[in-house]
Amino acid sequence: MSTRVKIIIAVVVVAILATGGWLYATAGRETTDDAQVDAHVTPIAARVGGTVNSVAVTDNQQVAAGTVLVELDKRDYEIALDRARAELADAEAAATAARASVPITSATATGGVSNAQGGVQQAEAGVEEASQGVEAAKARLVTAQARLRETEANATKNTRDVERLRTLLEKDEVSQQQFDATVAAADAARAAADSARSQVAEAELGIRAAESRLAQARAGAGQASAQLRSAQTAPEQVTATRARADAAAARVKQMQAMVNQAELNLEYATVKAPIAGTVSRKSVEAGQVVQAGQPLMTIIPLEDVWVTANFKETQLESMRPGQRVRIEVDAYGGREFNGHVESVAAATGARFSLIPPDNATGNFVKVVQRVPVRIALDQKQDPEQLLRPGLSVDVTVFTK
Repeated sequence: MSTRVKIIIAVVVVAILATGGWLYATAGRETTDDAQVDAHVTPIAARVGGTVNSVAVTDNQQVAAGTVLVELDKRDYEIALDRARAELADAEAAATAARASVPITSATATGGVSNAQGGVQQAEAGVEEASQGVEAAKARLVTAQARLRETEANATKNTRDVERLRTLLEKDEVSQQQFDATVAAADAARAAADSARSQVAEAELGIRAAESRLAQARAGAGQASAQLRSAQTAPEQVTATRARADAAAARVKQMQAMVNQAELNLEYATVKAPIAGTVSRKSVEAGQVVQAGQPLMTIIPLEDVWVTANFKETQLESMRPGQRVRIEVDAYGGREFNGHVESVAAATGARFSLIPPDNATGNFVKVVQRVPVRIALDQKQDPEQLLRPGLSVDVTVFTK
């Protein structure tokens, strides 16, 4: 066998052994360098607007939960709170008065119905009495008219008798005494007629007075009926009074809500850290005017970090939560950290993009997709909190 053939055989054997060794070394593991450190990034924004009085922290400062970060000018919110409390006190006073008026209105309305019913009965009795008075006055008028006709007839007869006897007296056919008696009778008849005329006039005045009293009585009866109808609306009046009381109570709740909101706004003027962590991207300074919702800084809890590794979909066949993971951090010269697979994302990274791919357009090109896998660090792996969100790492998952 020639030397050349021996060399070729040796190279082939070495290649086979190297390939076998590599396959053995990489068996039961999946590796990717498309991975980075992640953490909770909590934006801190102003809940209310105002002028910044002071900023109590700096970039990269560690803060505990509840630490005061920013103080805004509170004077406007203190004034708003005082005004809201004053309006609440006014609403409570109005509600108290409205509640007190309900039983008063109920009692008054009930008594008003009884009084109005009595007034109607009294007015109807007055109308009846006035009607009887009109009838009586008419009867007196009829009697006076009959009496007038009678006395006028007697006066006419006596006057004619006087004229006849005057002629006879001149002829001395009757005595002076008889003539004087006839004249006296004529004068008495005329006086009786005058008296009868006065009685007729008086009767006519009595009728007009009685009719006036009847009209007044009927007007009074109408007024009493109107008062009764008004008094009979007592249930509606009580309902309306209760509705006003309910509206006043609702306004109290509304004013209480305004007081609560004013208290919250005053509290929001002091911006506090919601969690413990490290301050980053501070963009607020003393004297600055900020608006509600304006970002001020972010807080990142470095004690709670994890790794997001984007594996190819072909690498996920044997990958399961709980499997051991080795993490090599580029920033620290490949320093290794231990962890485990916590979960696999519900969709590929492309599906979460702003414009997801649509493979139904007719221009389909198959591309291997990547799926985010969340990897948690084992306990006490980073006591110095060296890992920062965004650092690149190499990840190896041991699937066997």
